[in-house]
Amino acid sequence: MNQLNIRGLAQRSRAKLFSRSFASTAISRGQNLTEKIVQKYAVGLPEGKFVHSGDYVTIKPAHVMSHDNSWPVALKFKGLGASKVFDNRQIVNTLDHDVQNKSEKNLEKYENIKNFAKEQGIDFYPAGRGIGHQIMIEEGYAFPLNVTVASDSHSNTYGGIGALGTPVVRTDAASIWATGQTWWQVPPVAKVELKGKLPKGVTGKDVIVSLCGLFNNDEVLNHAIEFVGEEIENLPVDYRLTIANMTTEWGALSGLFPVDDTLIRWYTNRMIKLGPGHPRINEETLSDLITNKMDADPDAYYAKTLTVDLSTMSPYISGPNSVKISNSLEDLSNKNMKINKAYLVSCTNSRLSDIRAAADVIKGKKVAPGVEFYIAAASSEVQKEAESDGSWNSLIDAGAITLPAGCGPCIGLGTGLLEEGEVGISATNRNFKGRMGSKDALAFLASPEVVAASAVMGKIAGPEEVEGTPVKRVRDLKKSIIIHEPEQSESAGGAVEVLAGFPESIEGELILCDADNINTDGIYPGKYTYQDDVSREKMAEVCMENYDPEFGSKTKPGDIIVSGYNFGTGSSREQAATAILARDMKLIVAGSFGNIFSRNSINNALLTLEIPKLINMLKEKYSGNEEKELTRRTGWFLKWDVKAATVTVTDGKSGEVVLKQKVGELGTNLQDIIIKGGLEGWVKAKLAENST
Repeated sequence: MNQLNIRGLAQRSRAKLFSRSFASTAISRGQNLTEKIVQKYAVGLPEGKFVHSGDYVTIKPAHVMSHDNSWPVALKFKGLGASKVFDNRQIVNTLDHDVQNKSEKNLEKYENIKNFAKEQGIDFYPAGRGIGHQIMIEEGYAFPLNVTVASDSHSNTYGGIGALGTPVVRTDAASIWATGQTWWQVPPVAKVELKGKLPKGVTGKDVIVSLCGLFNNDEVLNHAIEFVGEEIENLPVDYRLTIANMTTEWGALSGLFPVDDTLIRWYTNRMIKLGPGHPRINEETLSDLITNKMDADPDAYYAKTLTVDLSTMSPYISGPNSVKISNSLEDLSNKNMKINKAYLVSCTNSRLSDIRAAADVIKGKKVAPGVEFYIAAASSEVQKEAESDGSWNSLIDAGAITLPAGCGPCIGLGTGLLEEGEVGISATNRNFKGRMGSKDALAFLASPEVVAASAVMGKIAGPEEVEGTPVKRVRDLKKSIIIHEPEQSESAGGAVEVLAGFPESIEGELILCDADNINTDGIYPGKYTYQDDVSREKMAEVCMENYDPEFGSKTKPGDIIVSGYNFGTGSSREQAATAILARDMKLIVAGSFGNIFSRNSINNALLTLEIPKLINMLKEKYSGNEEKELTRRTGWFLKWDVKAATVTVTDGKSGEVVLKQKVGELGTNLQDIIIKGGLEGWVKAKLAENST
C-alpha cells in the first residue's frame, strides 16, 4: 500500500469515526455494545430477536485460542468422535506457558500440538514466539468488534482493542473445534465511566489496580464491563490492554473499550508496520471497521454504573497476595519494604511501551545488590523492537535477567520463582498466595516503572526516588457506584419457542443453602474427584456433604437449590454439577455463580438462574433466626415459565406470589444442548448429523 492510500484511509477514519446514524427498530429498549457484538456473532436467533443480558445464545466466535492446553483440548475433541476441525481458520494454537521446561514429557506434548496443528491446517505459533494473547492482538485474530475466545482466563485482554474477549473451558474449545460453535449466557453489563485526565506518572496499571482495590466486594463479579468516558481517547492502547487484562482479576468476564480515533490510529500504524497483504490487518478490514463502527444505543440498559475520577489517581500497588488489597505507592515506599525479586513479564505489562518505560527508569543505574530482576517480552516481535531501540539492552546492562517470551514466573513456572520468606514486586496480573512460588512469600503488583525503580532501590519505590526525589503525596480518590433496577420490558422476540422434549416450565420447592462462596469442594468432596469408578448413587449421596452433612436427609428429587453469591467458586471439577444432577435436581438458583461452575453446569445439562433479589429476600426472611440452618426447606415454590421467560415464586405451592421477575431467554439452541444431555452429547449429535 502506498503512503497516499494510507493518508487517505486515516482521513476517512477521522471523518467517519464521529458520524453516527440511528436506525429505528421494534425493540423495547436499545442494546449496549456487548449485546450488539454478541448479536453479530450469535447463530440461530429467532427472527426479530434482539439479544440482551441474561439470554442464552449459541455463538460462532471469530477465533478461539488455546495454548499449552491445546493437547488436552485435542484429546477432548477426539473423544467426541471428531476427526477434522470444522474451520481451521477459526482456531489458533500457541505455546507460551511452560516454554522453559525442556523435559521429555513437555517436549512430547509440544510436538503433539505442533503435529496436530499441521495435520489440521491450524495456525500454530511455537514456543518463543510469545504469549498467546499478545499474538492474538499482534496478528489481528482478536480484532475490534469481533468475538474472540480462548481457553485461558485472560481472554479479557482483547477488550483493550475493542474486541469482546472472554474465556471458555476446554469442553467449549473442543466444541468450537468440532462444530464452530459453543454457547454463552450474556452477562449483566456494568458501565465503568472514567472521568478526568490521568495525571503524569500514573499508568494504566495504576488504574486497574486502583479499581480492583476500590470496588473489592464483587461489584463486577461475572459482569461484562464497558469502559466509557470522554478522556478514554487519551488513554494509549497499551494502557487499555493492561486494564482489560486485569478485569479478569476484578472478577469480570470481559472488559470492553470503545472503538475510537486513538484505536484507529493504532491499527493504521500497525498496518503500516506489517506491510501489505496481511490476512487480517489490512486496508479492507480497517475500512470496514470504520464504516461499520458500533456504539451502545442511547437507551441501552446497564446493571450498574461505576464512576472513577482519573485526575484523583496516584500510583497504586496491589497486595500483598491479593488484588483486592490496594495500597498507595506513598504508603509502601514510606514503609521501606525490602524486596528480593522484581518481574517485568506476562501478558499484562511486557509490551514495547512497558519495556521502554522500565528502561527509562533504570538506564545508567544498577539493580540493587541482593535483588533479582527478571524480564521477558510479551512476544519475540516486542523483544526484537526493544533490542533495536536500545531499551532491552538498557535493562540487561542494569543487571536484569532475561527469560524467553512466555508466561514463566507469572504462573509459577521456570526460573526465578519466589522462595519462602521473600518479597517480590511484579508487573503481572495475579499475586495470589503461592502463585509465583512459595506460599510463604509476599507478592505485590505494580506498574513497570515502579517495578524497575524498586529493583534499583532494593525496596518498593517510585521512579522519582531513583533520582533522589520523594514520592508524591497520594490524592484522595473520587468514586461512585449506582445500581440500576432491572428492566422488566418485554422482549421484542415474543414468546420463546420450546422444543419437543424440553419442559415448558420447571418448578419445585426452594431449598435454601444459606451461604455465599460455596465452593466446588463443598458441593463435591475432593477425595472423590479423581476416582473414576464413583457410581451415580454414591455421587448423589455425597453431594453437598462438605457443606452440610444433613443436606441429603433434608432434600429430595425435584427440589431447587437456592444459594448466595459466587456459588460454585473454586476448582474446575465437573462433578460439582453432575453430583447435583445425580440427586435428580435440574435447576439451581443463586445470587451469582462462579464462571467455570456455570459453564460446567450447562455443559452437563444442569440449568442455572441468577436471581439476586430472591436470595436477598430469603436472607432477610430468615435473618432473625437465632440458629442458622445450613440447609432449609423454605416452603416457597419457584416456577420458571420457559416460554414467557418469567420466574414466579409463591409462598406455598399455590399461595401468594412473593416475586415475579423476567429472566434471560433460554433459546432453542441451548434447549437442544440440555435435551442432548449436555454439550458433549450435542456435539456428538451434530457430528452424526453432518456425516449423513
